[in-house]
Amino acid sequence: MSISLNPYFVFNGNTREALYFYEKALRGNVVGIMTFGDLPEDPNHPLTDEMKSLVMHAHLKVGDADLMFSDTFPGTAHQADGDTVQIAIHPTEESIAREIFAALEDGGQVVMPLQKTDWSPLYGIVKDKFGVTFQVNVAEEQPQG
Repeated sequence: MSISLNPYFVFNGNTREALYFYEKALRGNVVGIMTFGDLPEDPNHPLTDEMKSLVMHAHLKVGDADLMFSDTFPGTAHQADGDTVQIAIHPTEESIAREIFAALEDGGQVVMPLQKTDWSPLYGIVKDKFGVTFQVNVAEEQPQG
């Protein structure tokens, strides 16, 4: 049996902005975007032009990871509390960790500055401008043996 998991981000009308922000900050690649307007029309649930332009599903590839995105369907509640789940990023190089951290920090807030810890040569926590919290952690080099 094989199971894979991936984060699925839900935003309130600004998914495109978030998607392209993460594409740049995390050095990812947008695989695809589908809008609510791409769905077949349903006369029982007509969509406005604004609703049609919202993202129903988007896929961002970051390394081997898949990140998924969507806007909240218009008229449904959106709870913007990004503290219950945090995304951990594990770059192998400190320079890349610093670049990613700086990109996520733009418009956001540093929770814990990048610093050496007992488990990592460079670790920090940043909440980005969308309210999503990221832990950036460079793995301690393993002794060659």
